[in-house]
Amino acid sequence: MALIEAKSVTLAYTDKPVLTDISMEVREGEVVTLLGPNGSGKSTLLKSLLGLIRPKNGTILLCGRDIASIPQKELARQVAYVPQTHKSAFPFNVFDVILMGRMPHKTFFFRYSREDTDIAQDVMERLSITHLSARPYTEISGGERQLTLVARALAQEARIFIMDEPASGLDYGNQLRLLEHITTLSHEGYTFVKSTHSPEHALWIAHRAIMIRDGAIIADGCCSDVVTNEALFRLYNARVNVVRLNGSLRVCVPEAIHANGVREHLSGHRDRNSLEVM
Repeated sequence: MALIEAKSVTLAYTDKPVLTDISMEVREGEVVTLLGPNGSGKSTLLKSLLGLIRPKNGTILLCGRDIASIPQKELARQVAYVPQTHKSAFPFNVFDVILMGRMPHKTFFFRYSREDTDIAQDVMERLSITHLSARPYTEISGGERQLTLVARALAQEARIFIMDEPASGLDYGNQLRLLEHITTLSHEGYTFVKSTHSPEHALWIAHRAIMIRDGAIIADGCCSDVVTNEALFRLYNARVNVVRLNGSLRVCVPEAIHANGVREHLSGHRDRNSLEVM
């Protein structure tokens, strides 16, 4: 059975549909990447999986249950949200931000228990951010904030992560570190549905890619089958070559740059067969 299933879902703000007749499935342990241009409906779809937007038509199921029937507190124990950007108006320290992930497990009037603080400490150690514990969240870098939000989601003990462009604004090193953590967690059975503007991120870590344009899914499948030159042109109206380097690694190169730079640069490389246009 699918962990998450959308059945003929139409999502709209007021009376204007954003996504029409969307159907998709997500299984446990999958990393599913949503690709699409700005305004295509990726964020709207993610919000619907969080129960924040009710479908105008169709049904979204979580473990076979209509997500609309699941109380928010119960839903928060199963699904965690990692936003694109998060700015706090108050200088909470990193440990306190992570500890907030325990709130779905608490009553209205509560005090954090020793178990809660132990869980927060454990997830910080797991993500190698213990050294940030006492730092104000407002004063750490963008990459450190994203890892803090992932740690908060882990402390929440949810097994499904909804991530809206989590690598946006991060430097290259922090992007790679975030992708490494997602890969590690997926191997442990955590499930990820994330959006991105980088098709390479889908090629590198995702099991599946779902391409969305003009309010509809235009492709859904294994990344090696879906992320192709033709599909990227249809999605972004930009000519991009998907290039295989050194066996399984694949990168996306704009056609003009590939034609005028990469091919010439690699033409004298001793391993000329390491470059293959998909």
